[in-house]
Amino acid sequence: MYSGRGYNEVRIGERYDSALTLTETHIVLGAGLFGDFNPLHINQTFAQESRYAGRIAHGYLTSNVMAAQLGMIFHGTAIAYLEHACRFLAPVRAGDTLTTAWNIVARDDKPKHEGGIVTLSGTCTNQDGIQVAAADAKILVRDNCGHGADVGH
Repeated sequence: MYSGRGYNEVRIGERYDSALTLTETHIVLGAGLFGDFNPLHINQTFAQESRYAGRIAHGYLTSNVMAAQLGMIFHGTAIAYLEHACRFLAPVRAGDTLTTAWNIVARDDKPKHEGGIVTLSGTCTNQDGIQVAAADAKILVRDNCGHGADVGH
């Protein structure tokens, strides 16, 4: 896992990968945190009769698994997470191992912020290689001066 990358340290074409197994606990806690108790997420009997033939995770969870990786990559250098657009392509269930891959596709210098905007394109696949989501993100990141995350220039 990469951590603490500064704007001055990233290049177009770099790729970051991570994996997480989504559990029943993630789904239950997600329902409570989001206030989304749709029966597709919390009622196996109802969900079994749906087109998904069983309970599925909230799209927010998949999106958040993807976004959380960026928080780790830019730990201590991120100024603001500016944009996140996610497309859901296949259902995710408890027990699925989600692998997220982010690619840096653009950099936009922002000298006023002593860094710039990093634009990324991401994919999320399950353990069967099925792409379950795709996302685009922009994050404002400061340069890393090599003095630690809390030290200014």
